Amino acid sequence: MKNFVLVIIVALAALLYSSLFTIAEGERGIVIRFGKVAQSETGGALVYQPGLHFKMPFIERIVKLDARIKTLDGQADRFITSEKKDLIVDAFVKWRIQDFEKYYLSTGGGNQIQAESLLTRRINAGLRAEFGSRTIRDIVSGERDELMEQALIQASESSNDLGIQVLDVRVKQINLPTEVSAAIFDRMRAERDAVAREHRSEGREQAEIIRADIDARVTVMLADAEREARQIRGEGDAEAAQIYAQAYGKDPEFFAFIRSLEAYTKSFGEGNNVMVISPDSDFFKYFGALTTE
Repeated sequence: MKNFVLVIIVALAALLYSSLFTIAEGERGIVIRFGKVAQSETGGALVYQPGLHFKMPFIERIVKLDARIKTLDGQADRFITSEKKDLIVDAFVKWRIQDFEKYYLSTGGGNQIQAESLLTRRINAGLRAEFGSRTIRDIVSGERDELMEQALIQASESSNDLGIQVLDVRVKQINLPTEVSAAIFDRMRAERDAVAREHRSEGREQAEIIRADIDARVTVMLADAEREARQIRGEGDAEAAQIYAQAYGKDPEFFAFIRSLEAYTKSFGEGNNVMVISPDSDFFKYFGALTTE
């Protein structure tokens, strides 16, 4: 009897344990009853909020779904603009579950990988339509915000049947394909090289002009300096001749004596000069008088 009671107690404890379940913060739980989503009294799916709850054991099954905001950041994809140019676009999406019943049914039992795969297709379809209606110049010159806004509207509309609410669509980066980028960079490099060569040519031309101008100025300055030097030298010679003339006029005899002394100094200053001249010549006129005295 005691064993039977113990078995009943254990069975009841197991039954009670299997009837209790918890929903963590950031999660929601939907009830699957006989393979179908259980409905609440209001007609919608029965969704449990975070906390401790009860369920009917062996009949009901709880599927826990992540109710937090999630980020879908996949691989960059190739899009074509209205001018038939390829672009590599890297974008990300912020989303969360809005209708848990639709989400569960449309994603194969709440499979997040399948949900993101379906959402990626619809987001890319919206982005493809927006990029296809614009040129590259439009996309990079100011319509990027409008493009993301329109893509968000289309993504929100197309994801309603998945039970997903798209909160934001953002384009992180827009690049040209590698082969196109290489060709553009080569063309830009060639254009920059041509501009550099043109600037260097203009620089050399300006340098020659400046050098010729400086050479002309230097030539003129040297000519002016030479002219001024000759003028000053002539004025000095004229002033010296005038001084000599004035000195000669005041005392011709003394002037002649001084000039003779200067001539003697220049002629015999070094001591090894040899002169063949008559002692009675005018050159020794004052020399003889000095030796006699």
